[in-house]
Amino acid sequence: MEIKFCSLSSGSSGNCQYLGTARTKILIDAGLSGKRIESLLSSIDVRPEEIDYILVTHEHIDHVKGVGVLSRRYDIPILANEKTWLAMEGLIGEIDPENIRVFQSERAFELDDLGIYPFKIFHDAAEPVGYSIYYKKRKISIMTDTGWVNDNMKNAIKDSSLYLIESNHDIKMLKEGSYPWYLKQRILSTKGHLSNIDAARVLTEVLEGNGEIVLLGHLSKDNNIPELAYNTVKEYIEDYGLRVEKNLTLHLTYRDRVGKVYSL
Repeated sequence: MEIKFCSLSSGSSGNCQYLGTARTKILIDAGLSGKRIESLLSSIDVRPEEIDYILVTHEHIDHVKGVGVLSRRYDIPILANEKTWLAMEGLIGEIDPENIRVFQSERAFELDDLGIYPFKIFHDAAEPVGYSIYYKKRKISIMTDTGWVNDNMKNAIKDSSLYLIESNHDIKMLKEGSYPWYLKQRILSTKGHLSNIDAARVLTEVLEGNGEIVLLGHLSKDNNIPELAYNTVKEYIEDYGLRVEKNLTLHLTYRDRVGKVYSL
């Protein structure tokens, strides 16, 4: 039996990740319209009514836009911590009480055949989290929308088979770009977003070079270029001593199209 992962969309225009086994299928965030998510799922041969749970990282609209719609349409339970629930209630509409599931950050729990560990991250939201998800001997970790990565977060994601890590911006492009200064400050802050270099540094501290899959996520449309993000991270990792395509796989995710379906 295997676990499948696909980034349906990653970026400020909407975030939605799919993860599924033969028994359990989940979404991490649903930050696009319900109709768009239905279409994206269909493109990887998954029916929306097959989705068993939606896990929410934080309440920003690019992560929750379609959460309520999908839950009501297909009777899907939504899981988030208490502070995130309070912050997103006015954004996602009325939810069937039976589909309101509250977890405690940094306390592991199970969803059918999946183990879930929600770990705290640093972002300007109520109580944002990343997720490490376990299936048999496989582990998938999702960590975007964080301006800082501490040792607890590194320990949470270490030893993953697949990493989705934020590589939001190139620092030079951001500083010299057209964003207003307050927005630049927000992005560069410890509660903002990780740069390409930040992502690369974190990866060198968690990768073993044993065939891991690394996906770069949440790339800025205005302050990054996909090739630049890829090459910056690749060069940094290889300077550290690991070889992309030999010791690990490095790929991108996209805001405007579905990424590759990975089977682990």
